[in-house]
Amino acid sequence: MGFLEIILIAVGLSMDAFAVSITLGLSVKKPKVIEYFIPGIYFGLFQALMPLTGYFAGSLFADKIKYFDYWVAFVLLCFIGAKMIKDSFSDKDENENHVSFQFVRMLILAIATSIDALAVGLTFAFFDLNIFISVLIIGLTTFILSIAGVKIGNLFGMKFKRKAEITGGAVLILLGIKILIENLFFA
Repeated sequence: MGFLEIILIAVGLSMDAFAVSITLGLSVKKPKVIEYFIPGIYFGLFQALMPLTGYFAGSLFADKIKYFDYWVAFVLLCFIGAKMIKDSFSDKDENENHVSFQFVRMLILAIATSIDALAVGLTFAFFDLNIFISVLIIGLTTFILSIAGVKIGNLFGMKFKRKAEITGGAVLILLGIKILIENLFFA
């Protein structure tokens, strides 16, 4: 798996956090500087920790399933991508008038938006990549897009939430298909 694929995965994974950050940006009239960084810190940290956890869990049994690991990656990425697309059509949180930046709420949001990254980390165990650079890219991408999400949410409202989730889901599905095709026809 190359650098471009890692970047695309990072962007795809960060779309949930980006969408939630847009919602957070809607919740305040004029965000303080710290309110731009809080979602980035929480979401970026969890988006980096979850794939790292998944990677080490997957490394424990990677040698036992190396002959069909690309199928596992394909199924997981497609499942996660489809779930993101499906979730984009639900109206959850759109009618909420105030969302706070409190610790417990941010922790719950960070965990909820990074569960899919755990599964992606599991798939990383099947590929020759530097996990630490990969999770750094994922964490930084999520950090930056979360800050941007708060700003966009504050400026433009919920207009982009659904499109961001659909795009993120589509990227993950396309990556899953690419991995499958590469391993079935070009390996």
